[in-house]
Amino acid sequence: MDILTISFTLIALPFSFVFLILSLFVIKIFTGKSINDPRYAPVKGSVFNQLFYFDYLYDHQTRVAKKLPTYRLLDVGRSELYTTDIRIVEHILKTNFANYGKGKSTYEIFADLFGDGIFAVDGDKWRQQRKLASYEFSAKVLRDFSCSVFKRNAARLVRAVSGLSASGRGIELQDMLMKYTMESIVKVGFGVDLNCMSLSSDKDEGMAFIKAFDDATQSVYFRYVDPLWKLKRFLNIGSEASLKSNIKIIDNFIYNVLRTKRKQLALNPDLNVKEDILSRFLAEEEKNPETMTDKYLRDIIFSFMIAGKDTTANALCWFFYMLCKNPLIQEKVAQEVMEVAGGETDHANFDDFLATITDETLQKMQYLHAALTETLRLYPVTPMDGRCAMEDDILPDGHKINKGEEVSYLAYAMGRMPYIWGEDAEVFRPERWLKNGVFQPESPFKFISFHAGPRICLGKEFAYRQMKIFSIALVRCFRFELADDTKDAIYKVTFTLHMKGGLHLRAIPRTTPPVSTHAQ
Repeated sequence: MDILTISFTLIALPFSFVFLILSLFVIKIFTGKSINDPRYAPVKGSVFNQLFYFDYLYDHQTRVAKKLPTYRLLDVGRSELYTTDIRIVEHILKTNFANYGKGKSTYEIFADLFGDGIFAVDGDKWRQQRKLASYEFSAKVLRDFSCSVFKRNAARLVRAVSGLSASGRGIELQDMLMKYTMESIVKVGFGVDLNCMSLSSDKDEGMAFIKAFDDATQSVYFRYVDPLWKLKRFLNIGSEASLKSNIKIIDNFIYNVLRTKRKQLALNPDLNVKEDILSRFLAEEEKNPETMTDKYLRDIIFSFMIAGKDTTANALCWFFYMLCKNPLIQEKVAQEVMEVAGGETDHANFDDFLATITDETLQKMQYLHAALTETLRLYPVTPMDGRCAMEDDILPDGHKINKGEEVSYLAYAMGRMPYIWGEDAEVFRPERWLKNGVFQPESPFKFISFHAGPRICLGKEFAYRQMKIFSIALVRCFRFELADDTKDAIYKVTFTLHMKGGLHLRAIPRTTPPVSTHAQ
């Protein structure tokens, strides 16, 4: 659809002007790039070639990386490096961290949607947001609060799946996971209950927000391979017109979260010392009102939403897909859940069963942890990420990189590299993470799903906690099968590895959990 938009945009312009634009592009792309210079990584085309395989981009990168662990694509005025080399990943994320940041180009692409949130900025703004967030993620009060929220939403999810299963209707698990993980992050991150917000009083409007959220991130991601995105934004056409419309929906929702939180604090000032992350940023607003503007708070809230909603929901979606594809592994996970958490729920309310799940219980589930980690190895939430060189540098493989050039590490491809994970790299095998039944972590530069170095994900344990609680609840109650096991799942190319078309399942009750008396 966007390729057609580009074509029609070009057709609408005078031929001579189009020819001039294309000529300038070609000149800019292919001159001054040291194409045959062995001091630089080999060239495999231009970034704009990616338009032709955009729908299966990560698999294309995987095929290339199996032959060339590091290669270049030419861009206007610069080259971009793509790598699966662990040494280079460690170099840009840790060893020479000071020389690699988000860069001007990435900030420009992100700015309309991400603003000055933690994923788009470097320097003082990044340090400020990370410092404040790190206090919260390390606090016991957030851990306890998040556990109670996750358990409540996991129980609601089980009841929803149970209702659909009993009625014989199909289950689209991805949308359900998105709904409940979003409710979790809004409650844990911002201390706001979605059911108390005017926006979510209409379920269709609430789902419209989720759709706008997903569509907007995809539109921004497409800018990386769309040479005309600035022109389209100026003309307000195609994907840029959709992005503008979706950002309005997102902004309305986020500012509503902010207004609701401020009303809570006005009614009960003691809330600012309670559990959620937003309270700490609002406390900082009182100390530094010139910096902590509503727009800056909006950008911070959006970043936490994409981190909290998309990461766990997408990871769980691929996890249950892999369990359906590997029924023996699904039964191993279920067996561990029943052995560690208890095999009977018939005589107790399911909410009460989840209440017995403690941090100690979660720690004992080594096979579940390995299966979730194996899912993230093959289906990392962020399939590729990168940094911009602030100054010229020599990479560990001996290749040069010039100031202003990007280095992207390919997490999706890395999980499939035989020279990293062995000949069975593309096989889903949780046992690779276990030694004598105990989980054995790998280097974060090898298993890059949670990033690495100074910018390593603060919410790693937070994410595992939510994934485990949701998995325990679902696997304890149901055995899952694909609605159509002849079709393989495919991804949608965006910042996070979203499953295209959703995950359609059948849920077969293991035992019939009693209907909760707790309010939904």
